[in-house]
Amino acid sequence: MPKLLIVTDAWRPQINGVVRSIENLVRDLASLGIDVDILSPAEFRTLPLPGYPEIRLAFTTPWAVARRMAESAPDYIHIATEGPLGLLARRAALKRNGFTSSYHTRYPEYVSARYPMPESWLYVFMRWFHNAGRGCLVATQSLRSELQAKGFHNLHIWSRGVDTKLFHPDYPAPLDLPRPVFLHVGRMAVEKNVETFLAMDLPGTKLVVGGGPMLEDFKARYLDVTFTGAKSGAELAALYSMGDVFVFPSLTDTFGLVLLEALASGVPIAAYPVTGPVDILGDSGAGALDQDLRKAALACLGVPRELPRRRAMDFSWQACARQFLHATYISYGVTSNLKNAERAADL
Repeated sequence: MPKLLIVTDAWRPQINGVVRSIENLVRDLASLGIDVDILSPAEFRTLPLPGYPEIRLAFTTPWAVARRMAESAPDYIHIATEGPLGLLARRAALKRNGFTSSYHTRYPEYVSARYPMPESWLYVFMRWFHNAGRGCLVATQSLRSELQAKGFHNLHIWSRGVDTKLFHPDYPAPLDLPRPVFLHVGRMAVEKNVETFLAMDLPGTKLVVGGGPMLEDFKARYLDVTFTGAKSGAELAALYSMGDVFVFPSLTDTFGLVLLEALASGVPIAAYPVTGPVDILGDSGAGALDQDLRKAALACLGVPRELPRRRAMDFSWQACARQFLHATYISYGVTSNLKNAERAADL
């Protein structure tokens, strides 16, 4: 059985798109006969990330990571994040049989939103990190084109999926709120541009689900908005299903799993025409994209709920796992397994 080691700085108890993507990947790769090992901060001492105390960063040494990697003895190594653990794993993997990586987060944009540091400097680091690998996995075609223009090489598509059994339109409404309900789910942080949505003049109710460093500040300043804090599982799915429109104000997400969850819940998407929303909505008619986000939100009120649900059915975690495996085989040049992987991935 082939063995894959996934190295990630983002892991439980964090709740974010990276963690959920890896969790689902691990489950479905196992069904494809792949033995998956996870190297995460859970194995080491950790320190809180400044500004994000809920995110814990591994505090360890190059030798400890190299020793752990040797004990795992993987056939393939995938580094999911560019954090402290990812950096140490990159160093160790280059002394072995190389690695693949994935581009989950626009760190240059996120850092520049907080500190006076040019994005161009940070992209030098990102290219150095990812171009050293055998291949870099990205979620959408538009992101691949964008990164290729910035000098990134060997980019492969690894899309995302959604649990359409958990997320569906038929939950009873958990809250009694004036309609229409304009919904947002995500982390309350500056890079997510949530305040653009909070400040919009819209009828009915704005419902916001999620935690993060700016939650308390938002609650104090936007008294007309219903904030629930972070939710998960069926409780989260029920909140999704009561939305009439899902408003996604982010300009920096590389994909946006919340978009798929909203679509599976029968909620049309209002977003800017940027990477992520453009790729997910396509020509499905399951939402509206506009540089005027308020205009897009109001346009979504006329979208039939069956269109978002139908679009969500195009995305499955099983297909994503096969796509990941296909990209891994290409990156490592394992041609003996490539034909089977291509057949499984329908590529």
